[in-house]
Amino acid sequence: MSRAVGTTVRGIRTPIVKEGDDLINIVVDSILEASTLEGFKFNDKDVVGITESLVARAQGNYATAEAISKDIDNKFSGDIGLVFPILSRNRFSILLKGISMTGKKVHLLLSYPSDEVGNHLMDVDKMDSLNINPYSDLLTEKEYRKLFGEKVSHEFTGIDYVSLYRKMANDNIDIYFSNDPKDILKYTKDVLVANIHDRKKTKRILKDAGANVVLGIDDILTSSIDGSGYNEEYGLLGSNLASDNEVKLFPRNSQYYVEEIQKLLIEKTGKNIEVMVYGDGAFKDPIGKIWELADPVVSPGFTEGLKGTPNELKLKYIVDTELGELKGDEILTAMKNKIYSKDIDLLANAESLGTTPRQITDLLGSLCDLTSGSGDKGTPVVLVQGYFDNLASE
Repeated sequence: MSRAVGTTVRGIRTPIVKEGDDLINIVVDSILEASTLEGFKFNDKDVVGITESLVARAQGNYATAEAISKDIDNKFSGDIGLVFPILSRNRFSILLKGISMTGKKVHLLLSYPSDEVGNHLMDVDKMDSLNINPYSDLLTEKEYRKLFGEKVSHEFTGIDYVSLYRKMANDNIDIYFSNDPKDILKYTKDVLVANIHDRKKTKRILKDAGANVVLGIDDILTSSIDGSGYNEEYGLLGSNLASDNEVKLFPRNSQYYVEEIQKLLIEKTGKNIEVMVYGDGAFKDPIGKIWELADPVVSPGFTEGLKGTPNELKLKYIVDTELGELKGDEILTAMKNKIYSKDIDLLANAESLGTTPRQITDLLGSLCDLTSGSGDKGTPVVLVQGYFDNLASE
């Protein structure tokens, strides 16, 4: 009998995971229990995704504002230029609180009209009508308020982030708006780079322009401070608010977890199941213009079979250009034969035109993130089946 279903995605419920719990066995046992209760079987090339927060929580990878403050204080001697943070209570407010606890004056440079991931500080149409040039104009906070008002609320959260960040820094802060990171050097030569995906470029520009100290938030808490959590590769990048004085950091040693979980799944099921840890998905909201990816990567750890990019034919293209004269079973058979005989690498081949040229882990991570959500679904593990199948798979 021919298959009637392709890819399926299941959110897997797990117990509440706390620091020190045996995450590997919890994940595997939860998947096996779900299989028994829901009546599904496992197959080779199934994919198990585990949200990064589950790994970090089991590790106890947390840090207080005091730990952040101490590390900042050790690395900066005077005023701190803070460049291009994202606008987020969840992602940045506690980091700024820790920075301000040093007592050092903060000079905050915000990009505009939006931050790196699409959170807007100002209305683009109004900015244009005021003849503000985002490529050259530097605005002070006073000028910003005069032009855009005393309260500028985020479309979704209702938060005025300029006011929030001033409050988090206890008013020991000057705030400016510019898209040229070199503008911060007018106020201090010691700079903490806070953007995520362009951080290396921003650091290079500042160093070339004569900055004295140039560090990124990926350079803060790369080792433990007084027993705190840390991340040797990403520092504070990928951290999330855990309480009003603490953040949960991006998990460490994700590769260890995915490989151990894969081994146990193979042992328990007899199937070669791939495993990944995922964070934010890499997708953009078409209404709010917010790019979801505030983590440094979608997946900090994944098994060997998830490397690379998809190698797929574009069915619509082939139907329209090659198989237009065929109908019914003939066209289905012809399409399956095309799939059976497709090249190992279709890169730059017209037959793959329009397929998504992204890393498999970015695509799967986005699928998992949308499935598990960030609220109260209670499914921090996701099982994806049939993702690597195609129309010719039986």
